[in-house]
Amino acid sequence: MMRRLIPAPVLSVCAEIAATRETHATLDSLFTYAGAPGEPPPGSKPAKALAWLRSANKDENINPLDVLGCLIEGYMETPLDPENSWDKQRLKDRERIINVLAQSELQYVKGGKIVCALGAPSRTLEEFIKDRDFVSIDIEFKRALSNVEVNPREAVSAASNILESVCKVYIAEEGLEAPAKQDLKPIWTIVRKNLGFDPSTVEDKDLQQILSGLISITDGIGALRTHASSAHGAGQKIYKLEPRHARLAIHSAHTVVLFVLESWHKKKQAI
Repeated sequence: MMRRLIPAPVLSVCAEIAATRETHATLDSLFTYAGAPGEPPPGSKPAKALAWLRSANKDENINPLDVLGCLIEGYMETPLDPENSWDKQRLKDRERIINVLAQSELQYVKGGKIVCALGAPSRTLEEFIKDRDFVSIDIEFKRALSNVEVNPREAVSAASNILESVCKVYIAEEGLEAPAKQDLKPIWTIVRKNLGFDPSTVEDKDLQQILSGLISITDGIGALRTHASSAHGAGQKIYKLEPRHARLAIHSAHTVVLFVLESWHKKKQAI
């Protein structure tokens, strides 16, 4: 992996948040755990945090983004309660980190990793799908997961959007007639029928149940996006989406997308 420096705006925001959240003692411990080089720099907590991150950029023997990932791991992954006044500020800190990383085409991935947000700046999700670029598609799902705690409605919308993109690319590349309505349910129906995801045509009862479940899952994700996500205005019924609901939608969508892509690949090989 190419060594990439921590961008200046990211340095500033992460150092500020670390200095606010930690004591001098816990700051020293956190930076040591993260693999930052050298002894603790002198000065105030903000000056110390900033200087230590800058030293990571200067040390040719380490990957600065690895240090940063370990440093912010707790800030990004500790479960938080949006109703708790103390946690509300921590959620704001998390959102600041997500936003400043995105400005530099970076993103945090669970496990203390910082990765490039896109395989190449000009590539779109549709291009990832066409290339069967599973790594980049996984990153799109991880991007959705990064919104789970801060904005579960937006995360549900992202999960549905990835499913829609896969279906639309499949319909276009296979030369199928697109439905008049481009919502998830009608385009998914065309894709699953073309790929043979029809429970009535499968003899094995266990597979019938799984395929029926995939259909229900996809219909449910589309319906949840319509009724509760940020993609549509709220109706009379108020959905109180929690992070666990958004996480369920994203992981379910990921399963469906991978099954579609693997089945599509097998179909291509059989031709």
